[in-house]
Amino acid sequence: MNAKKSSDSKAEMILRMFPTDANPAGNVFGGEILKQIDTVAGIVAQRHCESNAVTASIDRVNFLKPVYVGNALVLHAQINYVHRSSMEIEVAVEAEDLRTGKKVLTNTAFVTMVALGENGKPTPVPELILETDDEKKRFQEGEKRMQQRISERKKSHV
Repeated sequence: MNAKKSSDSKAEMILRMFPTDANPAGNVFGGEILKQIDTVAGIVAQRHCESNAVTASIDRVNFLKPVYVGNALVLHAQINYVHRSSMEIEVAVEAEDLRTGKKVLTNTAFVTMVALGENGKPTPVPELILETDDEKKRFQEGEKRMQQRISERKKSHV
């Protein structure tokens, strides 16, 4: 299994938001945004591990600004950290007003994905090649968040 760079699996996804994605006031449902966050994170994870990957958690989701009907939802996703079989994917979401071109950061999230082998069980993922200071910082921060998640999970099973 060859190590991979973060840039090998980055993904960007752009979708237009329609009335069926929103409430009567024209605000896009948070659940719709979460669905798209999960989708783009899954693409990044599968690019990295080259196997099936499933969502283990979506945490640290921040809803910063509203998204409206007619906006383009622009999602940027990259892998920050890898553990044995899990990966942390960071997703930043922007709403783009297609009339003006103005983009506003609306959401951020960290998604933990787990690679599954042919047997449906967790399987090891490739190591992450860290090329820049920013990637090294993201990896260290991702490792701290992963340790926090593990600690919280242990506490909830007591």
